[in-house]
Amino acid sequence: MNSALEGIRIADFSQFWAGPYAVTLLTYMGAEAIKIESTKRHDGTRDISMTTGRRYTGLERSLPFAEICANRLNVALDITKPKGAELAKRIVQVSDIVVQNFTPGTMDRLGLGYEDLKEIKPDIIYLSSSAVGTTGPERNYRGFAPLFCNQSGAAYITGYADGEPATMGGKIDILSAMTSAFAILAALNHRQKTGEGQHIDVSSTESISVLIGDVLMDYTMNARSQARKGNRDDIMAPHNCYRCKGEDKWISIAISNDDEWRAFVDAIGNPEWAKDGRLSDAYSRKANEEELDRLISGWTINYTHYEAMEILQKAGVAAMPSFSNVELLSDPHFKARERAVEFEHPVIGKITMLTPPWKLSETPARVSSPAALLGQHNSYVFGELLGMSEEEIKALAEEQVIY
Repeated sequence: MNSALEGIRIADFSQFWAGPYAVTLLTYMGAEAIKIESTKRHDGTRDISMTTGRRYTGLERSLPFAEICANRLNVALDITKPKGAELAKRIVQVSDIVVQNFTPGTMDRLGLGYEDLKEIKPDIIYLSSSAVGTTGPERNYRGFAPLFCNQSGAAYITGYADGEPATMGGKIDILSAMTSAFAILAALNHRQKTGEGQHIDVSSTESISVLIGDVLMDYTMNARSQARKGNRDDIMAPHNCYRCKGEDKWISIAISNDDEWRAFVDAIGNPEWAKDGRLSDAYSRKANEEELDRLISGWTINYTHYEAMEILQKAGVAAMPSFSNVELLSDPHFKARERAVEFEHPVIGKITMLTPPWKLSETPARVSSPAALLGQHNSYVFGELLGMSEEEIKALAEEQVIY
């Protein structure tokens, strides 16, 4: 079977998560990506896990890097040197897309900005991903995922009512990456119709702000500033995560109407408290939500989160356990959907990686390999793709250009 993006090549200059994961999403669909980094200036995810803070010794032992930068070729190239920048341009000449997420202005200073590369590849699609975009008074601000989340407004409304804002860590980078991947697909569609390339300017902050459009509109139209409310909904009740039997085991339950409420009450054995008039309709349940949550917790605590799920789902009530990583990977439905695959990494050993969450019947999306070793494909890219001789490659390696 063919892949949706078969024949599309990406020159990937990006680092950490927001840029690289956008490229990974495109490689799932068959695009060929060449990751360009160097021994001197390599991807920071090789050194440290941004979510756990764990540091790695050696450049090939990082599990987050192996996953985030999957499905790629890799060349070791120092683009800060003139000869390295020229080789990077040659890679761009045989590519369709460039992805970079350096601080605005960095690639321009290296002679690898959009205007520079458009001269040698007029139809290039060039994506710049940064904290707040390449224009405006804050364009030079640097940032990582927690800062994107804070500045976007999403952190302020996420978390418990009596707690601090939740910055959500690396998940924010992943959401920004999805925006970038979608924008690139739109640009490819445009180029297919018109032959035109373009510069895509992604603000990671703005890519998160658009996810809280209802909150922004609420303030614009009603002068109402929403705040944190934990797992609760503006209308539905019950709508929360409830403690179950066992250590740190929980189940989420969401009921949207009176029919679902009656099904819930029947499923849990028609307890006496469910007959209370304060819980007779959706409005009343919302008005007495604190007490309602206490009563439901009195039921869920007697069951494991799996048992509670089975009882409620069988009755047509939306209820799912809050899975740990171990529980998720061993879940029968997760396995049936083939959501994980194992690979043997040459340095790390056996690793489990998630597969794309979408199924395409005619052009299947797939994970083909964990991240490549630094410079693993130097011979193929510089030799076969660019037509350089072994002597040329060796000479540039000695000069620490291919390095």
